Amino acid sequence: MDKTQLTGLTTIVVLGASGDLAKKKTYPALFGLYRNGYLPEGTTIIGYARSSLSLQEFHSRLLDYAKLPNDQIKGQFMEFLKHCTYISGQYDKDEDYQRLNKAVEEAELTGEDGNKNRVFYMALPPSVFIPVAHGIKKNLYSAKGINRLIVEKPFGMDLESSRELGRALAPLWKEEEVCLPFVPEKGITYRIDHYLGKEMVKNLLIIRFANVFFGAIWNRQSISNVQITFKEKIGTEGRGGYFDEFGIIRDVMQNHLLQILSIVAMERPLSLNSEDVRDEKVRVLRCIPPVKMDDVILGQYTKSEDGTKPGYLDDKTVPPGSNCPTFAAATLWINNERWEGVPFILKCGKALNEQKTEIRVQFQNVPGNVFKNAPRNELVIRVQPGEAVYMKMTNKLPGLSMDTVISELDLTYHRRFSELNIPDAYEALILDVLKGDHSNFVRDDELDAAWKVFTPILHQIDNEKISPVPYAYGTRGPEKIDEFVASYGFKRASEEYNWPGRQYWQMQLQAPEIAPPKLSPWN
Repeated sequence: MDKTQLTGLTTIVVLGASGDLAKKKTYPALFGLYRNGYLPEGTTIIGYARSSLSLQEFHSRLLDYAKLPNDQIKGQFMEFLKHCTYISGQYDKDEDYQRLNKAVEEAELTGEDGNKNRVFYMALPPSVFIPVAHGIKKNLYSAKGINRLIVEKPFGMDLESSRELGRALAPLWKEEEVCLPFVPEKGITYRIDHYLGKEMVKNLLIIRFANVFFGAIWNRQSISNVQITFKEKIGTEGRGGYFDEFGIIRDVMQNHLLQILSIVAMERPLSLNSEDVRDEKVRVLRCIPPVKMDDVILGQYTKSEDGTKPGYLDDKTVPPGSNCPTFAAATLWINNERWEGVPFILKCGKALNEQKTEIRVQFQNVPGNVFKNAPRNELVIRVQPGEAVYMKMTNKLPGLSMDTVISELDLTYHRRFSELNIPDAYEALILDVLKGDHSNFVRDDELDAAWKVFTPILHQIDNEKISPVPYAYGTRGPEKIDEFVASYGFKRASEEYNWPGRQYWQMQLQAPEIAPPKLSPWN
């Protein structure tokens, strides 16, 4: 990674600093940048939230959520906390923002004359985006340096609300300062989707465009179907009231999974310039017609089969009788020359049997195959956990017969790159913000195109109060999911197959502090 391009003194203000997102993601990412030397020298981090906390209480909260595997890293974290302060205040009061501004100015006095840069991270619910953006611009905007504003998803509930929010915020910030959707008079803008910072999502461009053999087969002539899957083992865990406002399609599918799809399906960009890459993503999204209800399955989890895990409606924060889906599968079609007729099946859900995010590209049958019942080839890109790329292929079973067996060309990251650390997605994206690199952020017209794909079906689900299919906590989802996927041409291998790299990511889930064995890439 390159060092930050900001010059002068930098102050990072985390708004919503006492919330879950800040504690679990934002501050750990900032600590990762700090301990690896990627924060600008002299950076101060100021937390701001409504919770009335002393500095000691705030530091204790951060410490509770920090993953500190040894004393050395714990010592580094304690040094990091010396750069972190906290101020409580409301999101709609100028006098509170002015107190915050005074704290920022005091932090800036510690540096030499030069740029006074300010980065504002809004780890907040969308209901307060507008008042906070107004308060920051009016009371905290630096006239002596660079200002950058990071806005977290979800951004709107549908196409119109997304545009309305953009129109409200755009007059406050310059196009190069803000992660917001498009408003015509302001030009090109961008917003954050942390999935774009994940190592394997960023690797998609290299896999696709730096390997000649993938380029030759990446089309409807060779590929039968593509599945992009996001699975979580946990349910809403007492946060159902927040989740119920959005549902799984708005929370995961419309943003994270559609972003992955756009990179999988896009044409080769003219260059790696951020605008060239995002041009191609927008171009492919515009080829996707709105999703139809016939191509969708909705589910909602009930209590586990053994009765130990509660159902979604058992969460006291969830409105009684809610029809909010916690699982969704939707098939999208791309109407262009490369992908005409190839189904892209997006699946996501909570309270499922495992945690994983992966891309599964299944190829066509071998024409005139003399080896009967030989399974299809598949390319699998595991985004998380246990990053990996592997190709399922048919091989001869050793021995005197000509029997076939499923084998794999396996690039498991924990084996091949055992000496390297994979940065957290938030860590990578915050560094991009500091550098002013737009490549891994969602552009205005890209967000617009994404909402056009899903807004009609979201309105139909809401207006017709479509009931989701129940599925038990800890299962694979609704019973008909295999039938649904098979109806779009996916063929499951007749023989049981277990990817060998699975043992490594399972070990990491159970004991992440224990490093996997260091094996030669040839083993």
